[in-house]
Amino acid sequence: MRVRIAARASPLARWQADHVASLIRSVRADVDVVVEPLSTEGDRRTDVPLSEIGGKGVFATEVQAAVLDGRADLAVHSGKDLPARTPDGLVIAAVPERGDVRDALVGRRLVDLPTDGIVATGSARRRVQLAHLRPDLRFAELRGNMATRLRKAEDFDAIVVAAVALERLGLGDRLTDVLPATLVVPQVAQGALVVECRLDDGPLRSLLSRIEHAPSRRTVDAERAFLTELGGDCTLPAGAHATLLPDESDGPGVLSVRAILGGEPDADGRVEVHHGVEVGDDPERVGATLAARLRAQVDAAGRGPGGAA
Repeated sequence: MRVRIAARASPLARWQADHVASLIRSVRADVDVVVEPLSTEGDRRTDVPLSEIGGKGVFATEVQAAVLDGRADLAVHSGKDLPARTPDGLVIAAVPERGDVRDALVGRRLVDLPTDGIVATGSARRRVQLAHLRPDLRFAELRGNMATRLRKAEDFDAIVVAAVALERLGLGDRLTDVLPATLVVPQVAQGALVVECRLDDGPLRSLLSRIEHAPSRRTVDAERAFLTELGGDCTLPAGAHATLLPDESDGPGVLSVRAILGGEPDADGRVEVHHGVEVGDDPERVGATLAARLRAQVDAAGRGPGGAA
């Protein structure tokens, strides 16, 4: 059996694809797994904000197309870059065990940033939460792969990254301040890998089911349901983090989802951020219920519903 993996061409994406390849080989040693790296529009156009070229889904679309048209058999995505809606013809076949979900600063700790310090990030979600914690901070745009971002770090007081990205690249020592998920709510599916294949590829789906990590899948499903209810890849800052509560029964466990949703900026550029928590045992229901409640709060505050950044 030969399996072709489509993934972005960046070093981090290659690590992710190689990791999934090793998981596949660990459950079936006779599989010939090859990685087909692809350059996406999001990788090529690092000079403009993601919002101007289609949002975070710009990273996933071309990789998904390679699977749909038969150039590859499966796609490996960083969960936080994957749009909420799966294209017709594809299915999420596996979510391996999740890594660190937290955001982190490179440069200085949050408490050590100077008044009017400049923090670089391309994420509205990160900006509004950090601005809530430190209203004095200023923000700059940041794009590019991890090596590019680290090179640019010296131009600012700090940059914001997903902690797991540097950990997977063996650069964990560059992390200055790892922020608790209760302080800065992560992006949906941050730290998770998502593996897609064609819906009608029964043998491959069966194989990939063997690298699934059920607890990680439940948390990712809950967070993606939150994003789907908001309308997918939209423009308002949003984040969600699901955890499994201790459960003495033999069931799959109760989920607790913590999330934030920001409204549109007011005349002074300030964003009101709404927080919420929902608990339940059905991933899709608990995520969607929380999203609907936060969206109603944003509407009540006079700002229209949107989505994640």
